[in-house]
Amino acid sequence: MKQLFVVILFLTTSLIASAQECNQTLSGTITDFHDGSPLFGALIQVIGTDTEVTSDFDGNYIIPQLCNGTVELQISHPECESTIVTFNIDGDTKQNIKLEHHLEEIGEVTVSGVKLNPASVSSNTKELNEDAIQAYSSSNLGTALTSVSGVSSLSTGSSIVKPVIHGMHSSRVLVINNGVRLQDQEWGVEHAPNLDINSASHITVVKGASALKYGGDAIGGVIIVDGSQPIKSDSLYGKTTLTGVSNGQGGSLTSSLTKSFQNGWYVKGQGTYKKFGDYEAPDYILSNTGSTEKDFSLGLGVRKFDYGFNLYYSLYDTQIGILRASHIGSIGDLVDALESNEPTIINDFTYDLIHPYQDVQHHLVKADFYKRFSELGKLSVQYDFQNNQRKEYDIRRGDDRDTPSMDMVLNTHTVNTDFQLDAIQKLKMNFGLSGGYQKNTPNPDTGVRRLIPDYEQINAAAYFTAEHQLTDNTIIDAGIRYDFNHIDAQKYYRKSRWTERGYDEDFEDIIIGDYDTQWLTNPIFDYHNFSATAGIKSVHNNYIFTANASMASRAPNAAELFSDGLHHSAATIELGDLRLQQEISKKISLGVEKQYGDFNFNINPYINFIKDFIVLQPTGIEQTTRGAFPVWEYSQADAFFTGVDADASYNITDRWKLNSSFAYVYAQNSEEKTPIIDIPAANWTNEIKFNIPKWHQLQLGLKAQTVFTQTRYPNNDFEATYTSSEGTVTRTVALSKPPKGYGLLHFNSQITLNTFKRNDLNIGFYVDNILDTSYRNYLNRQRYYADDLGRNFRLQLTLNY
Repeated sequence: MKQLFVVILFLTTSLIASAQECNQTLSGTITDFHDGSPLFGALIQVIGTDTEVTSDFDGNYIIPQLCNGTVELQISHPECESTIVTFNIDGDTKQNIKLEHHLEEIGEVTVSGVKLNPASVSSNTKELNEDAIQAYSSSNLGTALTSVSGVSSLSTGSSIVKPVIHGMHSSRVLVINNGVRLQDQEWGVEHAPNLDINSASHITVVKGASALKYGGDAIGGVIIVDGSQPIKSDSLYGKTTLTGVSNGQGGSLTSSLTKSFQNGWYVKGQGTYKKFGDYEAPDYILSNTGSTEKDFSLGLGVRKFDYGFNLYYSLYDTQIGILRASHIGSIGDLVDALESNEPTIINDFTYDLIHPYQDVQHHLVKADFYKRFSELGKLSVQYDFQNNQRKEYDIRRGDDRDTPSMDMVLNTHTVNTDFQLDAIQKLKMNFGLSGGYQKNTPNPDTGVRRLIPDYEQINAAAYFTAEHQLTDNTIIDAGIRYDFNHIDAQKYYRKSRWTERGYDEDFEDIIIGDYDTQWLTNPIFDYHNFSATAGIKSVHNNYIFTANASMASRAPNAAELFSDGLHHSAATIELGDLRLQQEISKKISLGVEKQYGDFNFNINPYINFIKDFIVLQPTGIEQTTRGAFPVWEYSQADAFFTGVDADASYNITDRWKLNSSFAYVYAQNSEEKTPIIDIPAANWTNEIKFNIPKWHQLQLGLKAQTVFTQTRYPNNDFEATYTSSEGTVTRTVALSKPPKGYGLLHFNSQITLNTFKRNDLNIGFYVDNILDTSYRNYLNRQRYYADDLGRNFRLQLTLNY
């Protein structure tokens, strides 16, 4: 019996072993997800075994001797992200596999190993990485971008700073925040971009109108602000930055935290708080220039290769003081202030804000979704909503002292769709549609005449762009865009102003109501705008050559059309013009760049012809019940811009490096043969840097910034007659002549300490305007009343965890 049991056991074991014999095969083809082309040399590894095979020239693979059941494969290929797939084996099995093989999907295009910008490969672009942005944690976007050649800043005091690209600003420069075109009443010269620079990990400056995906009206350029992308792993990470400054006796605290998962899900949050008191010029306090800022953002979503979505919300909340000495009581006081070497009002230092000041809140909500289609492309859909409320408080008395003189709410809804077709080798095409609705609603109970009226605006756009790689070293791009703008406003005009500007002859048909001393009007405008671009980028012997030609068309904005009254933050009376037509820009830019060896450089000359260029310039002075203010009017004329940006660097040794940048803009009114106002002066910056990585990554830098005197400016001076204690007086109001050029010296340093196993602490110490030089910037609207900032010490601690 015992022997029989052994025989049966032996036979059963033999049968099971025979049944489990692993002689199955898994075969198939490995192809590119986008165009279906076979991938040669892909490595396929059977997880848990030593078995591995590679795909042949036709992308075919065969894995022999597999058992029935579940098998896991890890597949990798050069320039592909490794992936793991699971298959069920039941006899000989065939499974085709698709891999993501295009670097464009992670935001890069390469030509012979050189990184090209995804917005427009032939455009003149510059980038700021996270380390460069971090140095400006306590500052703002406009100030940070001045480190880029060809970018200047137009400011109202020290806290309201907006970027200027090649002499263009405001509505001519688009700001894209986390994929959303910022709509924050950007038309005003004293309206800084409403975003927290600490939410950015990467900033791209596209100089010119070649990035048609974002808008056809970017005559100056596009600023693309991107946040960090969560990593695809089970991780929890973040950073906190604390900054203290001496000038303003304040600082900032910002912190971010991200939780990510291997399956692609993530959630991240970020917050910032800034508080500063009155800033100081070298010789006096700039009274009422403090500020407070509170920012918050939250993102949630999933990022997978074939699909993903994102929900995002951000809040930007700030109160900014306006130099008290910029608001004048009478014409005589204004002339005295313009001729004085220091502000007419200097108070003790304080953190308190008094009138005048701004109070701004900006809410942004975004939802986007993308889906990739095999051997076709990627579809993206996005909806965003923005709510911008701007309150401007003037110097008022009585019961209205705490009532804002300007209180406007701007609501904007936008829907964008984009389809990227990349199934054809060496060719990428984008098709896009967008539509938007915007409504501006001023508060009617301010007791002050509305500067900007109630209006509704409808926008619609369509665009097509293409990039084609001609050779391994050359790529070309082109695009076309159409924008439709419809604006419907209701505005009250004083009858005296209506007649003074000649509207009684040209716009009698838009009057819809008679209210004693005012007309109620209903201006309705439609604009059809066409934009186009074409260019080439080529790499030869470590040199990159670019050429781009673009045409951009921009409709006049609400401020340019309808402004009619006192702009409190700017301390000016602004007058729009209903007759303004579209601007049409035709620009050519070239570039030569060397990216190899100890000496590297980048030179970008450009030329820009603009038909019907809209300009705001002073034309007189007006006494109101709230004081005396310069009158600035919008007008239009053909213009010619040309200039050059240049950057160079030289590695003196492994530890010493010299950086240099230069920018010059020439701008001319082609009709009157006169210079154009508010064009940045030529500037030249040199910096020497020293580093020893083994000394806790020590970095030291000394920067010399030279801004030359702007010698080309229009004559906008005029005579003002007023009554004083001396009787009737006539004096010249000198608003035209720019201040003298100046030179500033700055110091920067940082080290990184490994505080814990996975954490590090970066310590930065900076000194701005080391020599405490007194100067006035031509593009600072408060240069008429006070000097710019004096010496400033900054200590910054950043903990990465």
